Amino acid sequence: MPDSSRNMFWQSLDVGKDARSTLKGQKTLCLWFTGLSGAGKSTLANLLEKRLHETGRHTYLLDGDNIRQGLNRDLGFTEADRVENIRRVAEVARLMTDAGLIVLVSFISPFRAERRMARALFEPGEFLEVFVDAPLAECERRDPKGLYAKARRGELKDFTGIDSAYEVPENPELMVNTQQCSAAECAEMIIERILRA
Repeated sequence: MPDSSRNMFWQSLDVGKDARSTLKGQKTLCLWFTGLSGAGKSTLANLLEKRLHETGRHTYLLDGDNIRQGLNRDLGFTEADRVENIRRVAEVARLMTDAGLIVLVSFISPFRAERRMARALFEPGEFLEVFVDAPLAECERRDPKGLYAKARRGELKDFTGIDSAYEVPENPELMVNTQQCSAAECAEMIIERILRA
């Protein structure tokens, strides 16, 4: 911990998460989409946000590629950088739920330890891990960004699923298989769960 942190103190605020979420008429929530590249996380999160918006919910989507073009553009793809990538986005997601929002986080987030670290920032019941499951062969077949082809040619190192591990969630709150169901069907399954919560 940096020495400067010893001179930092948490500032108490009069308006809190409960007041903010009550004003918005919704329960705060973090939906954490995890899965291989090409599994359909971003497509699904985008569809879900659109559906939630249509029902009057206040949302924000944090997408891995978008965050890496701004907040996390200084990070590479080493294991240490991936851990820091997830730490930063988890902190941002926590702040957004504190603002009373429903936050959708779409990141490969390949390591269980980092997903546990993210979960620990939230109150019980506020963090839902959504495992977007699709077999590696199917993700490679889709390869929407051409990344698997680059990784197979050795042009892209430490690529999840090829030469870097993806640790499948052990107990996700939700699991959808985008090879067996369409993105629209998966989104409906998730929204039903959210609206029941």
